[in-house]
Amino acid sequence: MADKRFYHIGFGQDDLGSSPPTIALLSGDPERSHLIAQTYLQDVRVLSENRGLNSYIGYLPNGRIILSATSGMGAPSLSIVVNELVQAGIRQIIRIGTCGSIQPYIQIGSVVISNAALCRQGAACDIAPVEYPAAADPFLTVALVKAARELKIEHYIGITASVDTFYEGQERTDSANPNLMRSLHGITEEYRRLNILNYEMECGTLFKMAGVYKFAAAAICV
Repeated sequence: MADKRFYHIGFGQDDLGSSPPTIALLSGDPERSHLIAQTYLQDVRVLSENRGLNSYIGYLPNGRIILSATSGMGAPSLSIVVNELVQAGIRQIIRIGTCGSIQPYIQIGSVVISNAALCRQGAACDIAPVEYPAAADPFLTVALVKAARELKIEHYIGITASVDTFYEGQERTDSANPNLMRSLHGITEEYRRLNILNYEMECGTLFKMAGVYKFAAAAICV
């Protein structure tokens, strides 16, 4: 099966070379994956640009080989990509994304490092029961915190609300649908009181997959 190219990500184990990476930086946006690869990696090689799920392989300055990959938007797309990345040998995944702050003290330009997620995502229910914890790997999370401190990046650590929709699920009324369901009215204030830091659309499912598939996952979002 080593020569198998996975249908969605467009590459397989053989494409990763004789010393394949075990860690992937995963972004929703293919342009971000490309930016990470071109800015931080050396000897970059394009693995695939299949379906907009662009993936790049390269080396950190310390010589460690790493993958910069694209998940697409939302948990269903991420679940496909992560499943195939794990089959290809990836054992650590760090989501690098964007988010919306729920707490007024978290300002634009700062980052949230998620140690767990309130997971309101349909894709995750196909992975594990609703009650199954969506928790980040503690060691990867501490590494992200340490890096943020060393780089003097304003950062916050806490719980993220992972939802399936950008507009309705995050209580946005400035959209084509001004008629939110009653169950969503006031949801942001409720989450604020529960000390949830931010909204995003992927890491709850990523964390549940990590628990079930036995890999390490973390998330940092600006």
